[in-house]
Amino acid sequence: MGKIDIAVVAGGDSSEYIVSLKSSANVFNVLDRNKFNPWLILMKGDEWKLMKDDQPVADINKGDFSFVFEGKTIRPAFAYIMIHGTPGENGILQGYFDLLGIPYSTCGVASSALTFNKFFCNNYLRNFGIPMAESVRLVEGDSIDTKTIVGKLGLPIFVKPNAGGSSFGITKVKSESELEEAVRKAWTESKEAILESFLEGAEFTSGLVKLGSREIIFPVTEVLPKNEFFDFEAKYNAEKATEITPARISEELTRKVQQLSSKIYDLCNCRGIVRVDYILKDGVFYFLEVNTTPGMTATSFIPQQIRAMGLELKDVLSAIIEDGLQK
Repeated sequence: MGKIDIAVVAGGDSSEYIVSLKSSANVFNVLDRNKFNPWLILMKGDEWKLMKDDQPVADINKGDFSFVFEGKTIRPAFAYIMIHGTPGENGILQGYFDLLGIPYSTCGVASSALTFNKFFCNNYLRNFGIPMAESVRLVEGDSIDTKTIVGKLGLPIFVKPNAGGSSFGITKVKSESELEEAVRKAWTESKEAILESFLEGAEFTSGLVKLGSREIIFPVTEVLPKNEFFDFEAKYNAEKATEITPARISEELTRKVQQLSSKIYDLCNCRGIVRVDYILKDGVFYFLEVNTTPGMTATSFIPQQIRAMGLELKDVLSAIIEDGLQK
């Protein structure tokens, strides 16, 4: 049997385009060449291109996700989605691949759409007793009643784009007078803003993947941002945050957060590698968000956690692809 053609799908239409390029390059480079033929496909709007040596070499046929390379028509058997934000993290691309019958690496349509909308996901998980901050949702054009909001959430308040894959458009608001500008900033990234009460505590992130009956929960990472909070700069600039894997917490707390991540994974019907972020306050892990297409650059949390577990990223990616191809 020959090698399997795998599309590593990069780009997208969000502010995280550049991060996606770095993540996808890392995935593309580490994929097992003994098993797979990886192809890097770059999407931006309606421009879908096969890339080779950083140059577009062929158009992608959107009718069946095929392309012609060196006179041969190739249709990848599997899509490894590495688009952070829309359309790769919110269910749009997943629906396209479902229609074509092409298996992929991430959560399905409903799960991706749910987890991408922070407010909907929060309120869904709240029903199952998952601890989290109080929140308010404001749709673009809503009146911003700063007094009522501060009355409900207190200060400081975190203002974030409600649908977004990363840390763009986030403001930590310390006074009522800053609130309206922060909401408008979030609206530049998403038509909805989510406002959350501030939780004073340490930040942790927990990655995992479930493959058939196997559950691989990675070591937990402790995040110590040098900026005031873990913003985009801290996330992607190693000098702006200290990340400790495994986290300096007790075995009991480690087990607690890993079990919580496993529960959230199942409640959201996740697939593939997922990362769940938390604030630890008074021995309780408060849920922040689910990342269904977590960063995969060499310095990102998930590759760090996989290394700390003594596993090879290449082998984990192979297991995800092989599991997807069997379904």
